[in-house]
Amino acid sequence: MSETSFDFVVIGSGPGGYVGAIRGAQLGLKTAIIEKDATFGGTCLNVGCIPSKALLDSSEHYHNTKEAMDSHGVIVKGVELDVSKMIARKSKIVSDLTGGIAYLFKKNKITPFKGVGSISGKNEVTIKGRDGQVTKLQAKHIMIATGSEPNELPFLKYDGKRVISSTEALELPSVPSKMVVIGAGAIGLELGSVWSRLGSEVTIIEYAPKICGPMDGKLSQRLQTILKKQGLNIITNAQVKGADVGKSGCRVSYEDRKSGETHSLDADIVLVAAGRRPFTQGLGLETVGIEKDERGFIKINDHWQTQVPHIFAIGDVVPGPMLAHKAEEEGVAVAEFIVNGYGHVNYNTVPSVIYTWPEFASVGLSEEQCKEQNIAVNIGTFPFTANGRAKALDCTDGQVKVIAEKNSDKVVGVHIVGPRASDLLGEAVVLMEFGGSAEDLARSFHAHPTLTEVIREAALNVDNRARQM
Repeated sequence: MSETSFDFVVIGSGPGGYVGAIRGAQLGLKTAIIEKDATFGGTCLNVGCIPSKALLDSSEHYHNTKEAMDSHGVIVKGVELDVSKMIARKSKIVSDLTGGIAYLFKKNKITPFKGVGSISGKNEVTIKGRDGQVTKLQAKHIMIATGSEPNELPFLKYDGKRVISSTEALELPSVPSKMVVIGAGAIGLELGSVWSRLGSEVTIIEYAPKICGPMDGKLSQRLQTILKKQGLNIITNAQVKGADVGKSGCRVSYEDRKSGETHSLDADIVLVAAGRRPFTQGLGLETVGIEKDERGFIKINDHWQTQVPHIFAIGDVVPGPMLAHKAEEEGVAVAEFIVNGYGHVNYNTVPSVIYTWPEFASVGLSEEQCKEQNIAVNIGTFPFTANGRAKALDCTDGQVKVIAEKNSDKVVGVHIVGPRASDLLGEAVVLMEFGGSAEDLARSFHAHPTLTEVIREAALNVDNRARQM
């Protein structure tokens, strides 16, 4: 092959793109990857999952030092906040991880290209480099992994200063006195929590009757109650109508969807966190007849193939949850399908996490979804208030819910609001991957005292056998 001829060309170096490229290289494919931004890693590493978690942890440390340490006998006086240092720490973490991806490309003999990639033929990708230079690659197989971008509301355009997206919310130079967040999904709740802990008066406006999107209704309500106690003002069932944006601030107007009454809020910053949309513009899809659905997602079959069988699409540009780990598994599956003729992703065990404090982690069906699908279930719950380790950590808010099919006892969903719920959920994902039952979980050893005992007690409670309450 020539220097511009490859077995596998990946457009986009986010989690789905770079992990899929690595798997392709491991399987012997001569692989190239194209990234339009200055650094590798896509939204997740640069302006999404990683930087937001860095700020969440930093803001937790600040808040706990100010508000919670004295109960442990640790008296701290004169606590100060250095926002610029906090942002610098976040940026250092991002830099380390994006640099690590460049190392992985070199280690796996993947050829990276910087520039905007577009499909210019059924086996050709054209790259317009950051310096304006044009390069054409020949590809036996192409994978589109270009991710997503923030939704912009037509009546509330981003200006990057007063009306911002999640990208700018990770770089604010100071704590705004008042912030309005539009959207109570993962992004809105997480970034709202960050700036609330740091001292901003945060109001979150959500169009739906509940927060947390499609996640379990009762636990969503439980988390909302906890977050309100922490100082977040959350307004649900409300439709934002617009905002008057001035030099010194914004006035946001919204309508109560039940009463029809209109209200307004003043804010220094308006963060629009109303979901994300697939990033597919400029890809040249029309050149080869690749179709999109009415929401802009690329149409694929069960093997992630577009209408052109050797061109694949994964991650946020195709239907399904917009999650980094979902994209990773799809990228791996495509590489394996190309080489071996099969690839596997179990969409029933894709975990979802909202990294508030406490966290909300979920896998499988919710109670509402079971009712919609007429699945008869038994449900076991258990609170963290009864757990010794949670008491020792002084983190007792929340609950575990285990949902099992009534006849088979097979676990079809596990939902956790609680401390480190994201880490606790792992055993539920593995259990469900193997088709395990609530009884399997209930009879498995869990070290004492640990937070995971709450999961075991919830599993026991599926059969009304919880022992700690």
